[in-house]
Amino acid sequence: MDEKVPGKVTVASGVLVTIVQLTTQEISGVHEMCAAWTRDVNRFLGDERIGDGVEIRVDKDEITIDLYIIVEHDVSMLQLGRRIQAEVARAVEEMTSMDVKAINVHIEDVHYPPAQLS
Repeated sequence: MDEKVPGKVTVASGVLVTIVQLTTQEISGVHEMCAAWTRDVNRFLGDERIGDGVEIRVDKDEITIDLYIIVEHDVSMLQLGRRIQAEVARAVEEMTSMDVKAINVHIEDVHYPPAQLS
């Protein structure tokens, strides 16, 4: 059904943040999203485009995404970063039909499991 109907479809920025967060968190090697402080910054600035570990800028129909993550200690950070870029771009483009201009992955920390006591 490719029939054109008058009107427009808008995607709330919070929806974009959710898509990015859920996609990123499902990738093996990602321990967690970080930058919990963005909630406070979000409230202060009134900027809905920031979510935990995610910053999104939309210019016309192009999206630029910055991700802030903590990775597991036993992964290749370069390969993980590239996989995140590919998976997030695919998810955003499939779900919104918007073009992803760039995905910047910021590895903020490495998670090491607690040392085992003997």
